[in-house]
Amino acid sequence: MKRKKFIKTSSLLLAGGVIAPYVACKSDPETEAVPFTNWARNYSYRAKNLRTPANVDELQALITNPGHQKALGSRHCFNDIADSPDNQISTALLNQVVNIDGIQKTMTVESGIRYGDFARQLDQQGYALHNLASLPHISVAGACATGTHGSGVTLGNLATPVRAIELVTPQGELIKLDREHPDFYGVVVGLGAFGILARITLDIENTYQVRQDVFQDLPLASMQNHFNEIMSSGYSVSLFTDWLNQKVSQVWIKRRTDRPVDDLGNDFYGAQAATRNLHPIVEITAENCTEQMGVPGPWYLRLPHFKMGFMPSGGEELQSEFYVPRDNAVDAILALEKKRDLIHPQLLITEIRTIAADDFWMSPCYHQDSVTIHFTWKQHDKEVRALLPMIESELAPFGVRPHWGKIFSVEPALLHQRYERFPDFLALAKKYDPEGKFRNHYLDLNVYA
Repeated sequence: MKRKKFIKTSSLLLAGGVIAPYVACKSDPETEAVPFTNWARNYSYRAKNLRTPANVDELQALITNPGHQKALGSRHCFNDIADSPDNQISTALLNQVVNIDGIQKTMTVESGIRYGDFARQLDQQGYALHNLASLPHISVAGACATGTHGSGVTLGNLATPVRAIELVTPQGELIKLDREHPDFYGVVVGLGAFGILARITLDIENTYQVRQDVFQDLPLASMQNHFNEIMSSGYSVSLFTDWLNQKVSQVWIKRRTDRPVDDLGNDFYGAQAATRNLHPIVEITAENCTEQMGVPGPWYLRLPHFKMGFMPSGGEELQSEFYVPRDNAVDAILALEKKRDLIHPQLLITEIRTIAADDFWMSPCYHQDSVTIHFTWKQHDKEVRALLPMIESELAPFGVRPHWGKIFSVEPALLHQRYERFPDFLALAKKYDPEGKFRNHYLDLNVYA
């Protein structure tokens, strides 16, 4: 498929909440005048070819072709993790719900499907996922491969409900791994090192509704003195800050209505209840955001911050995100607050969330309850990249781990030290891909270096 045509088609898919009618075709190797970019348009892919298999059989056949291969999902990563020196394989057509099993409480989906594409169908059949990210626009496979997450003191990242995967290996073989397989916890958050996911089986639960309440101007001292109480006040809680005025700008509290829900009142640890729907970046209209003001709604219309049918987040932006142990969260936040005069000029907004520990070898939450400090930056690449070493240095005493799909500058040697199963992961990647078919610049730098 020519890149111009793919850009137009995939943009239509991103803008809507339904699966668009794709036509599968192979790419031309010619260079197009308009570069093909990630969602935020901060990175232009360099792969020579773009292929779009219509089914798993075609995916298997494409992978056996000569040259390096790499899966391309919803294009929401901000670095070159999904790029290839030769060929990208788009999973856009692998977008179907394969099965919903109410007895086993599982659902199986194709890897390219986005959460917003199937959430309504799942809800209509009486089921739900445990959590969602702030954007429903991301693909299931991409979210799992990079350890992407939502928020919740007791909630793991989006890979934690994965019960089994079907992986196409470099030899084109389709293999199934489940939680009983010794390689499972190394491969699921796999950074694209092992092959391309074809199908994923997820745990599901009975459907539920969520209400979302927002408070403004939480004093920094209240955050410091009551951090655990604040982050435990809902099923999913997010803090948004611009680092100014010794305040947290907004507190978003999402609570399930099938559990006891107390009245939070108008004063929440010194923060005042919002009187209208808000965007995390207060200057932007809340039209794109999910309903607030305590109005209950289905899980898939409240757990994300943004609606499926609208442009997510702020549009042209950069993103970085850093994980620290939950026990050190307040100290880490206060360390960065001292650098507010450097951070704020390049910032759109910072979001702070909690994620429970998991067992995936390369998850930033491996055996560690974590807090993430997420930066949505203005698209000032040079200035932002100049800030990252300072931020990472401030967080280094806490063993900071960056989000794999966002921009960071932590040295590979330090990254390796911070993942106790890294030697096992590296050995497993070499075992699955001995010829390096799925290697790219990103893996060469951050894994194989």
